[in-house]
Amino acid sequence: MHAVPTIRKVFQGVATRHEMYRMFNRHRGDPAYGAGECAQLFAGEWFEIAEAEHDYMLEILPPLFMRADLFALREFMTDSVTSIFFALVIDGRLRWFHGYCDLSDRASPDRMKAAIIERESRPVRAMTREERLEHIWSSTHDDYRGYAGERWPAAMRGRRTMLVYAGRHGTVLKLLDELSDAEIAAKLPVQLRHLPETIAA
Repeated sequence: MHAVPTIRKVFQGVATRHEMYRMFNRHRGDPAYGAGECAQLFAGEWFEIAEAEHDYMLEILPPLFMRADLFALREFMTDSVTSIFFALVIDGRLRWFHGYCDLSDRASPDRMKAAIIERESRPVRAMTREERLEHIWSSTHDDYRGYAGERWPAAMRGRRTMLVYAGRHGTVLKLLDELSDAEIAAKLPVQLRHLPETIAA
């Protein structure tokens, strides 16, 4: 029986090619990634890209498989997780997306497609707290984010951390999921700070 991953948006807006490649490596420092156990890190993640990036990825290698509205990369991130690129009509407009699906579950591309359409069809532009945190993680330089190491209590080790202050008296790190609303707002781009908050489905 498959453990169905949480399908989650990890970047707000349309990613540039540079941003797309950064997000391909957004878990590079995770201890599980280094141990080769990264399926659960990637499976279920998705973000929007432009048509040019969608077509560029299609031309790199022959796809593993292709349908009218999606194709899968032949190169796998891990044993059964690979990139799926979507071309979806949402509210009458064609848009393009990248997501990671675990193909050991044959229904995963269709489930992700449905989740993307549902999320992007909402009439009001909004972000959940989880989406805000994922956007911050995706867009923050590696020098300002990391993972709790040996200096942290054992229960916290391996969790994502974020630099919240750097000054004459040293630096202050916090666990990403424990950032306050004010700290989250300070790290978001101005255009995203005041979007209404939605509750995750």
